[in-house]
Amino acid sequence: MSDQKSKSMLKPLLEFGPVVLFFVAYLKLKDEVFQIAGTEYSGFILVTAGFVPLMVISTLALWKLTGHLSKMQIATLVLVVVFGGLSIWFNDERFFKMKPTMIYLLFGGILGVGLMRGQSYLKVVMEEALPMQQEGWMILTRRLCLFFFGLAVLNEAIWRTQSEETWVYFKTFGLTAAMFAFFMAQSRVFQTYGIEKEE
Repeated sequence: MSDQKSKSMLKPLLEFGPVVLFFVAYLKLKDEVFQIAGTEYSGFILVTAGFVPLMVISTLALWKLTGHLSKMQIATLVLVVVFGGLSIWFNDERFFKMKPTMIYLLFGGILGVGLMRGQSYLKVVMEEALPMQQEGWMILTRRLCLFFFGLAVLNEAIWRTQSEETWVYFKTFGLTAAMFAFFMAQSRVFQTYGIEKEE
């Protein structure tokens, strides 16, 4: 197996592995209560305590593997550490459940600032992988900005009104499926404004 092929297989494993492990561990420990140093911790808090260092290790491994990290990956890691740490410190799962809200508000806000300046910050991140005319980038950025804000609102609605287990399923599968569906729905933009790479 070539070194390049090994890297291409390891990259998605490092990106999605921690989330999958969080989900599996939660299903096993969700109904358990653990007594540690005289304090009771739910299975959710214990799984979160395992997820935070795992996310740090996998992100560092991804950096070593690829030689770089995107600003999105760095921001996501910081918010995982901050909100996961707050949940563990205060023994309160609500902080960790707020984390996706903060991530999507941050990303949506950054794209929004760029739009107000007449720029597409999305283009800066994705132009090499997805060559497109400026007009196409502006359309896609406006839509993704609104989409991020919509996901932030949806996450708040889910964790505040639904059961913990429902939120875990939503975070693990719902958000990923929503992002995939969003980009699939933009196929018309890609076809209309896409630029074919020269050989």
